[in-house]
Amino acid sequence: MTLIETATPPNRDRKPGTLGRCMLALAGLATVAGALTTVGCSSAKGDKEPTVTVQVAAVEKTTIQHTINTQAILFPRQQAAIVPKISAPVQKFLVKRGSPVREGQLLAVLENRDLSAVAQENKGSYAQAQAAYETTTAASLPEEIQKAEADAQQAQQALDAQEKVFQSRQQLFEQGALPRKELDQSRVDITQARNQYAIAKKHLDALMAIGRQQALKSAAGQLESAKGKYLGAQAQLSYSEIRSPIDGVVTDRPLYPGEMAAAGTALLTVMDISSVIAKAHIPQNDAAALKIGDKGTMTVPGIEEPIEGNVTIVSPALDPNSTTVEIWLEAKNPKHALKPGTSVQLALTAQTVKDALVVPANSVLTTPEGATTVMLAGSDGRAHQKAVKLGIRNGDDVQILEGVTASDKVVASGAYGLPDNTKIKIEAAEAPAKGSSEGSKAPSEGSSEK
Repeated sequence: MTLIETATPPNRDRKPGTLGRCMLALAGLATVAGALTTVGCSSAKGDKEPTVTVQVAAVEKTTIQHTINTQAILFPRQQAAIVPKISAPVQKFLVKRGSPVREGQLLAVLENRDLSAVAQENKGSYAQAQAAYETTTAASLPEEIQKAEADAQQAQQALDAQEKVFQSRQQLFEQGALPRKELDQSRVDITQARNQYAIAKKHLDALMAIGRQQALKSAAGQLESAKGKYLGAQAQLSYSEIRSPIDGVVTDRPLYPGEMAAAGTALLTVMDISSVIAKAHIPQNDAAALKIGDKGTMTVPGIEEPIEGNVTIVSPALDPNSTTVEIWLEAKNPKHALKPGTSVQLALTAQTVKDALVVPANSVLTTPEGATTVMLAGSDGRAHQKAVKLGIRNGDDVQILEGVTASDKVVASGAYGLPDNTKIKIEAAEAPAKGSSEGSKAPSEGSSEK
């Protein structure tokens, strides 16, 4: 300092030099640092526990449903691709695409004049065989049997007469009034009469037993043969008339009158779309929760309101290609607004639990070990971690099976990373909707006051 004063005499009117200004700055910084150190120490000694602002939600006791969502394709309730059994030109169509039809209704006629002629011919043969059968059973056979009975009766009478003659001649021979020659002749006559009776009796028995049976069988066989040919010709003729096997709507008619309809190729397609079936494939775990009769809805493009339906089939076997289970959801379609082939979104209600304890899904935390927990807002103003067991999850809600009661409140927003037993300040759920600046400002003000 002496050197400086000697070299530069003090002059109060002059401003400080560069070195002087540096010294003053260093002195000022030291004073500020001392003050900050003093303030910091006093602040650390009097600092309060931090408070975290959170939003809470009450544990609700309500009904929750297990809903399965999946994609599906619509199919008609019934479908029939009508295939002719004969090849013939189309004589005429009686319906067109979009025509409603009933079961058994005549839809088209194929050329059938040749088949009609064959049927008529076989009808005549059948009538002839039927008449022959009736004649055999009612006239010819009874007359033959009656004649055989008369022949047997006549032979019996002749035998009886010859036996009397023989007895009379034998008495005369014994008395010596008749030569032996006459007795021998009488013995021959009685033998012939006995043979005639045996033949007549055998013929009658044959007619009554075998002959009657065989004659009836022959007549019946001819009748059945003629009947079979007639029915076959009628069937061939009926194949030329194409009828609907189901109630529905004609959805396809590829040919025009006069074109050849080939056997084995679909001539018409009829669909029953009074109801539609949404067919989908879902994982095995989801299918295990479904049963026939469960409710569901289908969301269809172009239709605002979901369509309600019922589960009608849960396949008992897995699809070998996709290892999924096929399910059917059937819905009424009275106005035919639902079109087969449409891709729809299904929501199937697999399970409904009443009086379930439900919390927001975002309040559930998962630890690195896989355990699930929630943060409870305690009456002491602190957050307490609680292990829970989950049940049904439906959208933004999840069922709690174990770990909470209906009187608890869980931290719905702000729980992530929050340590156990942290002091919390509950913020109204509506606060963020009023303005993001107010919502973000409140915590900072609270923490600065503390």
